[in-house]
Amino acid sequence: MTLTANWSYPTAVRFGAGRISEIADACKAAGMSKPLLVTDRGLANMEITTRTLDLLEAAGMGRAIFADVDPNPNEKNAEAGVKAFNEGGHDGVVAFGGGSGLDLGKLVAFLAGQTRPLWDFEDIGDWWTRADADAIAPIVAVPTTAGTGSEVGRASVITNSETEEKKIIFHPKFLPSVVICDPELTVGMPQFITAGTGLDAFAHCVEAFSSPHYHPMSQGMALEGMRLVKEYLPRAYADGTDLEARAHMMSAAAMGATAFQKGLGAIHALSHPIGAMYHTHHGTTNAVCMPAVLKFNAPAIRGVFDKAARYLDIDGGFDGFCAFVDDFNALFQVPRNLGELGIENPDIDRIVAGALKDPSTGGNPVEMTEENTRKLLLQIV
Repeated sequence: MTLTANWSYPTAVRFGAGRISEIADACKAAGMSKPLLVTDRGLANMEITTRTLDLLEAAGMGRAIFADVDPNPNEKNAEAGVKAFNEGGHDGVVAFGGGSGLDLGKLVAFLAGQTRPLWDFEDIGDWWTRADADAIAPIVAVPTTAGTGSEVGRASVITNSETEEKKIIFHPKFLPSVVICDPELTVGMPQFITAGTGLDAFAHCVEAFSSPHYHPMSQGMALEGMRLVKEYLPRAYADGTDLEARAHMMSAAAMGATAFQKGLGAIHALSHPIGAMYHTHHGTTNAVCMPAVLKFNAPAIRGVFDKAARYLDIDGGFDGFCAFVDDFNALFQVPRNLGELGIENPDIDRIVAGALKDPSTGGNPVEMTEENTRKLLLQIV
């Protein structure tokens, strides 16, 4: 099977090895002539980034880059990015990297033409309608990891550095105009990042599949996304140059992010405040939380995961799926609790309060309360 394709769902996606060569054409298709490439500090000087800038420069689009992006991007990064965008006279953004670069890049394109402050656009009710949609700059997204799926998402997760809270900023036009999914760009990922980002994609699929909301398209995508991660993350982890495995993981990441239109749940509700307060890797934190959350949600999800287990070729129904998750985490050396993750004496009250405020709680199949969320958190401390 040739793992190369052009997709129009959920946006225009150019998928396949080597397709970063089409970056200039993708920018033109999105209506850009002078893009700003936004990425994180770790990627700024890597070969995949300089090669992308070379391609843009050769096409007469300049080689502007903004890389002042933290692992959990915040409002200070956004302010600096908007300043670079406006002072440089740019007309679009190439969001390049993992979740941090993609989320911050999308946010810069969104904020650059707005007059209201960032937090006015938090994902609450219809706050997104406050934005001037015509002032949002076009976005081309280029993922270099296979996890968050932010390249096909309509939101950015941004940390409020003052309150240490992760906030979701939403607008339909956050969805990039064009995406280039080139698995060759993920070959250099270290094992830790390969595992953490891959397990993030798995968590997206698991939570979307668990959500009680009605969205059959997302349900099917979540199920197949779980299968792809189960089959191909161990291969990508064992051999980072396995392009077939890398390609399927890129698909799984995009599928997970598309699927969670159906909803997320307690895994993300917990990992968002934990990550904001203790600066842990998001996907790895999700994986730490998953076994306890599966058991927490068991009364509501046992039946659907009995069916999922059959599709995934896992014996034992829901209980077998839980055992598989434990073994999967162990395979990738995921910490078993927050202590092993490096968090000593976590602030239980703040984490619980943050979890209950997080929008992800609305998609959890078991209602989250102060009492049961505290008990859940204590299981992973």
